[in-house]
Amino acid sequence: MIVDRVRERVRAAGLLPEGAVVVAMLSGGRDSVCLIDVAVALCGAERVRALHVNYGLRTESDGDESHCRALCEQLGAQIEVVHAQRAQGEPGNLHAWARELRYTAAHTIGAREDALIATGHTATDQVETILYRLAASPGRRALLGMPASEGRLVRPLLALTREQTAEYCLERGLGWREDASNDSLDYARARVRHGLLPALDAVHPAAQANVLRTAELLREETEVLEGLAGGVLNGETSISVRRLSVLPPALARLVVIRLAEDAAGTFVPQAGERVAEILALGARGGRAELHVGGLAAAVIEAGQLRMVKIASRTRREES
Repeated sequence: MIVDRVRERVRAAGLLPEGAVVVAMLSGGRDSVCLIDVAVALCGAERVRALHVNYGLRTESDGDESHCRALCEQLGAQIEVVHAQRAQGEPGNLHAWARELRYTAAHTIGAREDALIATGHTATDQVETILYRLAASPGRRALLGMPASEGRLVRPLLALTREQTAEYCLERGLGWREDASNDSLDYARARVRHGLLPALDAVHPAAQANVLRTAELLREETEVLEGLAGGVLNGETSISVRRLSVLPPALARLVVIRLAEDAAGTFVPQAGERVAEILALGARGGRAELHVGGLAAAVIEAGQLRMVKIASRTRREES
């Protein structure tokens, strides 16, 4: 029975430990329905809080909310619903806005309840994420995919496919909601799902499994590489330009990225592409600054390189 196999697999991974309080992000789709049912089974209904965000963007939004409320009542779990409204003509990416909204709400509840935050991301989502990031941005990190845990955030279903979560729900007699907008080719993720993935499967039947295995190996190797960069810096927040110049190119890139990301507090993978410019500025002497990407800028002064955080473009324009 797939229900038993799925629950045992999630239990063995240790991401939903017995006794933990869990905020399960519940959209009403098959993956999130599977997630909350597994969470209730492993942690107990009294310890599970569902979070549903009603964005009000589709005519089916209220129906999704009703479905989630009924499901939680059936399972005996609490539910918190957040209603949101996006202003007409508001600039920016719609999916990014929705993602920030739900994660902010989840972390707020998680901090209040001292709870884990669980998402229904699956292995299928992982493959799509890796392929999308690979196409949209350069660098090793694009191939790492989503980690199984990040602080409070856990992804217990990351080893399961979307087909398996559907099979789980069917065996449990749990209905789910379909969001047609997820399949709209207006969105890059849908183009990956309906165009790129079938093409890869046609090239080799194990294509998706190979993508996942590659990401797993790279995550393990990344720990080694990060250790090397940390060893070079040895806890310092700067490095001499002279020393940077004699490092192997790959290690110099890692050190510059580490300094930039520590300063910015966020990902700045493009900083590694600015090593040559940093070395050239250092060779000129004096003081120089260089925006290396994201919210980070390099400051070269007295032969030393350090990174500083800068304001976002929006904040700079408003000031």
